Amino acid sequence: MNMIAENFTFLYHGFGIASDPFNILLMAIGILLGVIIGVLPGLGGANGVAILLPLTFSMSPTSAIILLTCIYWGALFGGAITSVLFNIPGEPWSVATTFDGHPMARSGRAGEALTAAFTSSFVGAFFAIVMITLIAPLVAQFALQFGPAEKFAVYFLAFASFVGMSKEPPAKTIVSMMIGFALAAVGLDMVTGQLRLTFGITELLNGFDFLIAVIGLFGIGEILLTMEEGLEFRGKAAKIDPKVVWKTWKTLPRYWMTSLRSCIIGCWMGITPAGATPASFMAYGIAKRVSKNGKNFGNGEIEGVVAPETAAHAAGTAAMLPMLALGVPGSPTAAVLLGGLLIWGLQPGPMLFVEQAEFVWGLIASMYLGNIVGLILVLTTVPLFASILRIPFSIIAPVILVICAIGAYTVNNNVFDVIMMMVFGVLGYLLKKTNYPLAPLVLAIVLGDSAEEAFRQALLSSGGAVSVFWSNGLVSSIMGLGLIAGLWPLIGLAFSKLRGTSAQPA
Repeated sequence: MNMIAENFTFLYHGFGIASDPFNILLMAIGILLGVIIGVLPGLGGANGVAILLPLTFSMSPTSAIILLTCIYWGALFGGAITSVLFNIPGEPWSVATTFDGHPMARSGRAGEALTAAFTSSFVGAFFAIVMITLIAPLVAQFALQFGPAEKFAVYFLAFASFVGMSKEPPAKTIVSMMIGFALAAVGLDMVTGQLRLTFGITELLNGFDFLIAVIGLFGIGEILLTMEEGLEFRGKAAKIDPKVVWKTWKTLPRYWMTSLRSCIIGCWMGITPAGATPASFMAYGIAKRVSKNGKNFGNGEIEGVVAPETAAHAAGTAAMLPMLALGVPGSPTAAVLLGGLLIWGLQPGPMLFVEQAEFVWGLIASMYLGNIVGLILVLTTVPLFASILRIPFSIIAPVILVICAIGAYTVNNNVFDVIMMMVFGVLGYLLKKTNYPLAPLVLAIVLGDSAEEAFRQALLSSGGAVSVFWSNGLVSSIMGLGLIAGLWPLIGLAFSKLRGTSAQPA
């Protein structure tokens, strides 16, 4: 109790630092820059923060970190915009938002979808910030328990949740996931140094960039599918009445359980650290399985927007916790911010809370204020974003193609990436036509390398003994949950048969 009271005292002084007018201005500028970065596919929060990092060297460390973290929050908000309006995820963690956000936009509910996404983002981030405030000094002891085996167990749980908890046919989910694993394996093996699946193409030495795959699978694939559906070159109706914000807010409290569950999933994934992307997928999959409207997921269910956005922002914010407490970044953007801290002469870790308490608690206070500023800014622009859908498809489709091509090219400044974007677009079109889910494929591309690396490191440390994944209570619990999630259809079938047998007369 004494520690909590002390933390709130530090936080009070932190608000005095963060509420400086200059810092508030930096928050607004950072949020707007971040939204633009989040909207542009191929740029990303980590790249945006890295590009703007040199501009902060003349600032005080507190003001600099406030600007950079608000760019991060803005990118988290902005990633939902293109996901909802054009089915093009601006950020990896926004992929799950497209599943129901874009169908809502296509049915004229773009304002409602954006409002739900932005509000859920705020709720997830706010929950994570409160958690950071309460347990930041205690997290080091817990996070140090996560080695390669524990990290792989978390990835395994994410994969198994998709196979067992999704309402898609398990066979199609596994096939889609296997394609993703194969694509993730392309390139140079970092352990043995051998080439895998490159077929003599030098451009594939580094494998497929995730953003290239996502832009193609979702952006180009959606355009091809829309063209086939009749070349309907009419602008979609989009409500631009500001009252839509208030109407949406009235409906969101009924999904409080989904929000709470997604917050917990996001914070867990952010601290472990697995990241915002698997958090969004896992939250969406569990919500689809548990919700009474689960059958409508994928057709424009607002709960399908609330779950991934809440989890992604909770994870993205919680990723700051291991960076500050341990010096271990929980996300690519946190890694860039870690570099900034080192440049400013600050050493992240447990002693940072003792030696630089003013800086740490000023940063935590700025997270509260920055997310409030961000929510206000993005909600006031909901009508503007929603009105974009009034532009006829015959005009917007070429613009989307150009934006996708630019985004793909800027990843590595390579024309080959643009070609691969088109290849992935055709693949996405074919998978959609044959009703194979894209989400497991994307999840496998994103996490395939990380899961493989953690798996091999765990086996190397144990001399090849698979028992390392059951070597302690923590890893055993996570692996056990993964097995239950993966085998859930069989478990459910067994229970139903038992109930049927017991119901028959003797």
